[in-house]
Amino acid sequence: MTPDEQTVLDRIDEELLVRVTRELVQATGQNPPGEEAATVAALAAAARDLGLDVVTSPVEPGRDNITITLAGGNGPGLLILGHTDVVPVGDGWTTDPYGGTVKDGRIYGRGASDMKGGLAAALAALATLRGTALTGPVELTAVVDEEETGKGIRAYVADAHHTAAPANIPATEPGSDDSQPTGFLGCVTAEPTDLQTIIAARGDSYLRVAIHGRACHAGNPDDGANAIYGAAAVVAEIERLHAELTANPHPLLGPATWSVGQINGGTGGSIVPADCVIVADRRLLPGESPAAVLDDLRSRVAALRLEDRGLSVELEMPMEMPAFETAAGTDLVRVVESARSDAGGPDLPLAGWTAACDGGYVARDLGVPVVVLGPGSVTTQAHRADESIPVTELVTAARAYALTALRLLT
Repeated sequence: MTPDEQTVLDRIDEELLVRVTRELVQATGQNPPGEEAATVAALAAAARDLGLDVVTSPVEPGRDNITITLAGGNGPGLLILGHTDVVPVGDGWTTDPYGGTVKDGRIYGRGASDMKGGLAAALAALATLRGTALTGPVELTAVVDEEETGKGIRAYVADAHHTAAPANIPATEPGSDDSQPTGFLGCVTAEPTDLQTIIAARGDSYLRVAIHGRACHAGNPDDGANAIYGAAAVVAEIERLHAELTANPHPLLGPATWSVGQINGGTGGSIVPADCVIVADRRLLPGESPAAVLDDLRSRVAALRLEDRGLSVELEMPMEMPAFETAAGTDLVRVVESARSDAGGPDLPLAGWTAACDGGYVARDLGVPVVVLGPGSVTTQAHRADESIPVTELVTAARAYALTALRLLT
């Protein structure tokens, strides 16, 4: 590291990191039902106290995206992406899920790893960089609804102000009078990765299959059309589709997958069911089209000829989150990996991630290269009872984000 870089890193404030992480955990944010407002308010207050610019953008009533900006020159900047919602608390906690308890060097609470610790680390990095001459801005955007249907990130990428900047565009010197920033050189998604640099992530989609039949008395079942039987045929077809996908694994992500997660139908044991609904999860690989996945299932279901049984079928995809892959040799990956290593990150290789995240929208819709890097663990902490995050990882993440910004934007 250069002396100037070391000077910036020496300003990382561990007490600030712990305080902001605890405040964010205590601000709840459970989704469903969509209670991000308290988290947005806490993040906004912390950012304003640090002298950073804050803008909120409504997505739905009471649900705002928040963008915190450290100003730089008029060249392309760096986007750090996160989300303000957390999954419901669930059972089995031995600590207060919204207490933000600090014990043995860890902060406990729902969202500590996924991903309020990452938000706090990013905010600390922006605060540390104040007064540094950067060629473009550093933007921390935290969106709503990542844990459900992605309303927040879809609203963000739809904003015409956020357009991609090719990585070969020269950055404008700080203080110039040129036009507004042209976009981003890269995006770091601050999801929990155990401080490993992730260059590819699977996407996700939910598919809803509704089968409609005809009810009748179970004493004469042939007088009706059993929707559950039709659903059983669809489930078996989805299981076959899942098995077929194993033949084409991605080198970092493995194969795409199908999984039936819900099935609901019927009103009683003595009634032939008129309706049954299946909800399935389809994980996506880079380059896969969610629309093509839906069309494929539609054709496979059509081949079952359920109409011959007096049944009809409705298919829809209420949620889709695109996959992404960033080449290992890009400037963003090179800079992030060197920053992570120099910040004290663990000796881990570039990797893929079987989870999905909002970064896929940034890659697909804005054309911006994306990596995922953050404190905490998606595999051992996220969505579990007694979720926690090590304070040391918060410090390392903040150092890595600050170094990334320095090396991209100076």
